[in-house]
Amino acid sequence: MNIEDLPNFKINHTGRISREFLRLGINEFTQAVHFIGNLPYGRNSRRREYELVLTEKRGTCSTKHALLAHLCMEQKVEDIKLYTGIYEMDDNNTPGVGRILQKHGLKAVPEAHCYLKYKDRRYDFTSLDENGEPINTFLKEEQITPPQIGSYKVNFHRSYIRVWLNENKLNQTFSAGTLWEIREECINELSQER
Repeated sequence: MNIEDLPNFKINHTGRISREFLRLGINEFTQAVHFIGNLPYGRNSRRREYELVLTEKRGTCSTKHALLAHLCMEQKVEDIKLYTGIYEMDDNNTPGVGRILQKHGLKAVPEAHCYLKYKDRRYDFTSLDENGEPINTFLKEEQITPPQIGSYKVNFHRSYIRVWLNENKLNQTFSAGTLWEIREECINELSQER
């Protein structure tokens, strides 16, 4: 992933999010990407309110990328899109979750991830400090809008957990609810580590 492959545009006073970036002294998109990518990983106080990334100085893949996608929309940059996809989260691509997975006898769990796409290439700015193998394989993905990072993304994720359990013949061992709780343990572990 090379940030320089993305279009760098000047941020104009065209909307609420744009004005917030300008207020922080961030005048170009690549500056915004660097700023967001260097913020710590952590859930915001309200999942759907991605603008909290700027005031709480932290965010998840969902809130960070929704904020950047909203900025692109305000600036009329239509070829950078917000996506969510399901991948198998393990300790190789998400260092720090291995202990939780091992405790439950799992090698991986399906995780929903948000990122930007430009010219069919994925760009992940959850953290610019690359930690672990890049996520290259997604089991399912779709384009979403920034407001869809809330209940829509959660429902997309939960419905795929059932599919994953069936495909991996684990539906006799784990319920979708139990797997969701294990996934929550993994996310909590990540929030404490970063």
